[in-house]
Amino acid sequence: MLVLTRKKGESIVISENIEIIILGVEGDNVKIGVNAPKHIEIHRKELYLAIQQSNEEASSGRDDLLRKISEWKKNDSA
Repeated sequence: MLVLTRKKGESIVISENIEIIILGVEGDNVKIGVNAPKHIEIHRKELYLAIQQSNEEASSGRDDLLRKISEWKKNDSA
């Protein structure tokens, strides 16, 4: 992990097209801004993890449905 120290108004550049700007610091909270191309998704980590979990659950349900359909077709043709 790269650890950097920045002050209000300073920024970090990732690759050529992503910039993270420190907008303010209030106690334990840091307000940041992110400039990035619109096609790049940016989420808070807790939201990203919730999306991943939801996708896994949806995929699991789909796999179960496909398995049941396959078994049904197999039994129907016998």
